[in-house]
Amino acid sequence: MSLQIIPPDINIDFVGKRHFFVGLSTLVNLAALILLFTVGLNYGVDFSGGSLVQLDFTRPTNGDQIRHALAPLGLGEITVQDFGKTGFEYLLRFEKVRRIKSLGADIDGALAKAYGPNVGKVVRVESVGAKVSKDLKRDAIGAVAIATIFMGVFIAWQFRRVSWSFGTGAVIALVHDVLVVICALVLSRLQFDLTTLAALLTVIGYSVHDTIIVSDRIREDAAKRRRESLASVMNRAINETLSRTILTSGTAIAVLIALLALGGPILRPSAFTLLVGFITGTYSSIYIAGPVVLFWESRVKVKPESARAA
Repeated sequence: MSLQIIPPDINIDFVGKRHFFVGLSTLVNLAALILLFTVGLNYGVDFSGGSLVQLDFTRPTNGDQIRHALAPLGLGEITVQDFGKTGFEYLLRFEKVRRIKSLGADIDGALAKAYGPNVGKVVRVESVGAKVSKDLKRDAIGAVAIATIFMGVFIAWQFRRVSWSFGTGAVIALVHDVLVVICALVLSRLQFDLTTLAALLTVIGYSVHDTIIVSDRIREDAAKRRRESLASVMNRAINETLSRTILTSGTAIAVLIALLALGGPILRPSAFTLLVGFITGTYSSIYIAGPVVLFWESRVKVKPESARAA
């Protein structure tokens, strides 16, 4: 006898609760937009430009002591941030540096002079010019927009014989997922860099994957139950795929929780992005993509593929 997490005859009224969840999601998306334009993301050096240096110490220190040690180098205003083990690892950020190639060696020398030999060392140095960072930011926005549009077009084409509105629902669900992830990143103040952008694009792909599973079952059920309303067919399809949704999402989320807890500070922003994105992607496949289709097709009965082909 196989183990079943979800009973095969489960019948939760997902569609009936759509108005509440659509309203809740709308409020969250509006809050995300407000936070994005008022507070903004914590851009990494990839998008903000300047230099980033990671330091590692063998004994505890603090930001003021580090700034004092590096003052002779004339680096200007230095932002010091705890990174990893508190008091021992730090991230430094500054906007303008002249001698990029010798920056690591210069900092090592200043730390040795202030703290003594082998107490503080440079672990990594990253530098991005202002023009490059501006281009990267523009390309990042373009990548997210193009991925979202193409995903929507793909789903609309695949399910055109049932309803073209599936593509609209997929695009709106993807926009919802992106905004929720951005809201979480703004609130958490985790760094948004190229690895976080890659995680955001992965979220878009995962969200579409879950939406396709539900939409494909709706297409199958629509062909079998021609006399049922769209809402009934959709609710049945969501319930039929609920076990698969929970299993696939649950295993991925469990891995991401472990990665977030044990992956260290470098992997934390991307792991956090994936975790929030996978959760909201599963949610939007049920409560965002479906209601959009119902909105456009509320007065039209879903036609099976055989009827559309005829």
